[in-house]
Amino acid sequence: MPAPATRVLTVLELLQARGMVGGAELAERLQVDRRTVRRYIAMLADLGIPIAAERGRDGGYKLMPGFKLPPLMFTDDEALALTVGLRAARHLGLAEAAPATASALAKLERVTPPALKRRLRGVADTIALDIQPGAAGNNDALLALSAAALNQQQVSLGYVTPGAQRSRREFDPYGLGFRGGHWYAVGHCHLRRDLRSFRLDRIEDVQPLPASFRRPPSFDVLGYLTHAIATLPRLHQAKVLLHTELATARRHVFAGFGVLKAHRRGVLLTVEAETLEWVARELARLPFPFTVQAPVELNDEVRQLAQRLLEGH
Repeated sequence: MPAPATRVLTVLELLQARGMVGGAELAERLQVDRRTVRRYIAMLADLGIPIAAERGRDGGYKLMPGFKLPPLMFTDDEALALTVGLRAARHLGLAEAAPATASALAKLERVTPPALKRRLRGVADTIALDIQPGAAGNNDALLALSAAALNQQQVSLGYVTPGAQRSRREFDPYGLGFRGGHWYAVGHCHLRRDLRSFRLDRIEDVQPLPASFRRPPSFDVLGYLTHAIATLPRLHQAKVLLHTELATARRHVFAGFGVLKAHRRGVLLTVEAETLEWVARELARLPFPFTVQAPVELNDEVRQLAQRLLEGH
């Protein structure tokens, strides 16, 4: 939905839920200026929705008495799940997330009884979620690719590489995932004839094609993304022998750190990293011994880190 339409509907939901709402508050919630808020109010009036404006310090906008939208009904647990989920949605980097979240929360407040409404406001105001903020996403691409993945329909992607090179390729979308602050589409790229992932914020357009495909059964989108990001070539490659069994290593080594492989003397960990200092810090967190196999410079970083820790730095 275009941004102005989304924000106009958000204004309507806020008025429906809150009664009198000041122009400054509407502007802040929608992340627009006061002049734009007045334009949205005029658009609602043109649609036949009765809105009264009150001037002055405590003035604002409100719906005329008697105007109500059809209600929805939620259980307490459903309302709590929606509130927490909408809070999380703000961090996922989707375009228009702020006004859409405000609109949905306003709808939720409108259909809940006063006691539950106070509890939900407390949840919304006090909970904190440890979610890495996402880069600006692409709603149109997400909707088009998720529909194509569901219908197993091939698409044509317009894509911009990190080096600002534009390309067009045929693509079989297997699914979408959010990892490391970015949305990705994962599937078979006909140009590369292999599995590939594409960041949604770099997709310019998605065009459906008159061709279908068969998605591999039980394809693990996040599993693929985790492995692809962990094995992306970087400045340094390190190989470390972990003196433990594979199951224990998997419990203590986070998936994005590197690739684990069973070895006759333990577990071989392969890491791609921009700095060896970072690798040394992550290795120091492990509860079992390890031996650095390569590069020799990583041994120096581990020794220096150990010395700093002994000295209390």
